[in-house]
Amino acid sequence: MTEKNINYKKASEYWADIPATLDGVLGGFGYISDIDIEGSTLFLKSILALENAPKPGLALDCGAGIGRITKHLLAPLFERVDVIEPDEKFINAISSYVGENKIKIGSLYQTSLQKFVPERKYDIIWNQWVLGYLTDIDLIAYLTCCRDALSKNGVLIVKENVTSSGKIEIDETDSSVTRPLKQYLKIFKLAKLKRIKQSKQTNFPTGIFPVYMFALLPVDPDES
Repeated sequence: MTEKNINYKKASEYWADIPATLDGVLGGFGYISDIDIEGSTLFLKSILALENAPKPGLALDCGAGIGRITKHLLAPLFERVDVIEPDEKFINAISSYVGENKIKIGSLYQTSLQKFVPERKYDIIWNQWVLGYLTDIDLIAYLTCCRDALSKNGVLIVKENVTSSGKIEIDETDSSVTRPLKQYLKIFKLAKLKRIKQSKQTNFPTGIFPVYMFALLPVDPDES
């Protein structure tokens, strides 16, 4: 369990000191952004090409930072993008960073993921490099909340680092954890979500965590 390794106040204080730049939000790895977006775009387009595909209507960017994913991934493919971001300076930077695509931005929610209660139904909910800041208990509750906020044919996407060791690894600096693949699969099951697609991000530099993408749907009551 991750409860004793994650401190929300400490994590918030860490991000309060990080500049609202691409390199800032990516922890010094700004140079991988284009490769990351390319992998995400291929994955998302494969979901939008499914037989029962989500509509290209309303997307939600969770833990959006300065709006990197909104700008390069979601706004080009969706009519509207809502954003959740707890840090004030990041959320204030989103419109200028997103630029001409800012007309696609819908509601900006300045709140933490564990406190967010969606008001709308979303066609895509995108979570990337943020779930390591939630305890297992809060993550299950949050994913359940996202599951219930999906539109008809809506899909929940998770893109996260996973450990190669098979164990949870702790980052004391920003009070986050990196979970092994089996831990995520267990958490998805507890949140009554099923995988319809899973891919590993390619072309990332060596020496960083493997990154996996998961497309998740609510478990049919008849299947549970």
